[in-house]
Amino acid sequence: MSVAKNETGNTILVVDDEDQIIQFVSDALEDEGYVVYTAFDGEQALQLAHKYAPDLIILDIMLPGCDGFAVCRQLRAERDIPILFLSARQSDVDKIQGFSAGADDYVMKPFSIRELVARVEAHLRRQRREQQKASQSRSLRYGQLVIDLSAYEVHYAGEPLALTRKEFELIQLLVLHPHQVFSRDLLYERIWGMDALGNTDTVTEHIKRLRRKLAQLDPHTEYIGTVWGVGYKWDLNTSV
Repeated sequence: MSVAKNETGNTILVVDDEDQIIQFVSDALEDEGYVVYTAFDGEQALQLAHKYAPDLIILDIMLPGCDGFAVCRQLRAERDIPILFLSARQSDVDKIQGFSAGADDYVMKPFSIRELVARVEAHLRRQRREQQKASQSRSLRYGQLVIDLSAYEVHYAGEPLALTRKEFELIQLLVLHPHQVFSRDLLYERIWGMDALGNTDTVTEHIKRLRRKLAQLDPHTEYIGTVWGVGYKWDLNTSV
């Protein structure tokens, strides 16, 4: 484990079993003023995450012992922080598995260090905006579904609905613009803070998970409607 301390105050945990990748990414982040912790396997990553509570985690999939998917699932169950997968595995199955494990982003090796840093900055910038919004008290009610925008919580008939940060951001954006259709590219730009550049699988998987969770509570209402060939909208008029 190594630590590089700088001036921003934001902390990032970089997890990879390749020394060159660790050094390359750490140096770039350090140059931008981040506090960087590094780990070379899944067990060490979990230990450092518990000890230092980083603001963001960059996580390789193929790690000795506990792989990145397992690490991500455990971290996601404990905290809601941005997790970016950094992997040479490029198949759609791997990407879907990564997002299903709870990742917020997926960057494939080889990668542009400038793009990686930009993605890190975008996730942290969005996190700061969320913290500012938390001071505003506002709740929206749709029948028995209550969305508390200030507490980042969703309840149905008084029961809490467990959502990741990105899932909540999606539902928040949609409910604040009822009946407006959002393309997957626009959703990616609004929620992930950068141009999709054709990489909209992230949006699709998050929408699927969000719909599945809502359906478990209320199987008779499809809260998120699909406009085929266009995108998604918040629409309570569709019964299933």
